[in-house]
Amino acid sequence: MHRIVEVNPLENYRLRLRFSDGTDGIVDLSELVGKGVFSAWKDASFFNSVFIDSETRTIAWEGGIDLCPDKLYAEIAGADPLAILGKSEAAAR
Repeated sequence: MHRIVEVNPLENYRLRLRFSDGTDGIVDLSELVGKGVFSAWKDASFFNSVFIDSETRTIAWEGGIDLCPDKLYAEIAGADPLAILGKSEAAAR
């Protein structure tokens, strides 16, 4: 599993992420805003309150909103999310 070690909110619902292996980049989450639990992000100050959950090591917001770190890693690395997930599961065994 890819562990997020740093998160910085940016304008337009984007986040700069850094992972424990040094991979870093920006993810654009604007397509999620207003959908389901992500309705809370319409308040930019709420979106900017993002933090790293100490247990799961992924990004999270109050109220139980979080995102899969492997999917975020794949997006930044330009890789197939399913391939990344398969590698993570194999490493966990």
